[in-house]
Amino acid sequence: MKILGIGNAIVDVICRVENNYLLENNLIKSTMKLVDEVEFKKLLSTLKIEDTVSGGSVANSMVGLSQLGNEVGFIGKVSDDDLGQKYEDGLKEEKVKYLYSKKKESLPTGTCLILITPDSERTMCTFLGTAGKINESDVDSSSIKNSEMIFLEGYLWDEGAPRSAFDKAIKNSNKVAMSLSDLFCVKRHKSDFLELIKNRLDITFANEQEIISLIDAKKIEDVIEFSQQLGKMVIITRGEKGSIAINKGQVIECESKKNLKIVDLTGAGDLFASGFLHGYLNNFSIKESLEKGTEMSSKIIQKIGARLD
Repeated sequence: MKILGIGNAIVDVICRVENNYLLENNLIKSTMKLVDEVEFKKLLSTLKIEDTVSGGSVANSMVGLSQLGNEVGFIGKVSDDDLGQKYEDGLKEEKVKYLYSKKKESLPTGTCLILITPDSERTMCTFLGTAGKINESDVDSSSIKNSEMIFLEGYLWDEGAPRSAFDKAIKNSNKVAMSLSDLFCVKRHKSDFLELIKNRLDITFANEQEIISLIDAKKIEDVIEFSQQLGKMVIITRGEKGSIAINKGQVIECESKKNLKIVDLTGAGDLFASGFLHGYLNNFSIKESLEKGTEMSSKIIQKIGARLD
């Protein structure tokens, strides 16, 4: 297998809202907030659903990689309930091998409300459900060893038990890539994430805001200097400023695509990662890999949701 993703198995529930909806519900635009089941149901009762999709950050990336013709798999925990079955079916339709045997859990399958405001920004409210209870017994060592690379998400670090799953995956892997996932995630786990980047990851994906926060930098030049000293590969997305790859001492830049009709930024980072990793795993140059990531993210932001047709 080319690549195996391990992350939160979340069913995305996509809804359009006005800016004042966020203010009324104490939500901060463009961030992800973890909520309990009561708050989730309360919010859902006030919304009109546009679509539901098998989501989760790394799962989105695996679907993108599958659509580009790669053999991919995914491990994420769902319950044997209606949403859990929909989740599994959704991945199988995209030719992603779902390497988890679901069973009836005490918590339901995880769900994420994706609230899209008129400026196309997305604000997420996630009820992790059983997704946040993934543990090392849920992670199959042989599947990891038989993959060229694993791809992890920072979101997975948010709960106690998943850290053992995280550790087991890294210990059995050939190469490890990880996305920092979210600014709040970085702030909560700063020292852990720094240790991972410095000592355990081969490739780190982050947006500019996340990586600047992680190392308490003031400007992008500080991030580049930090990344050069690491001797690892760091990929930074910068929105309309494009993207940068720092590979050991080398700095490679890629411009963003211009004059796009942006509809929804959901999945932009996930699909960028899928494009870059497709290039990396198929021996593209780093510049070509950045360009493939840019192409994928440019396509996804011109439609609703995190799935390309």
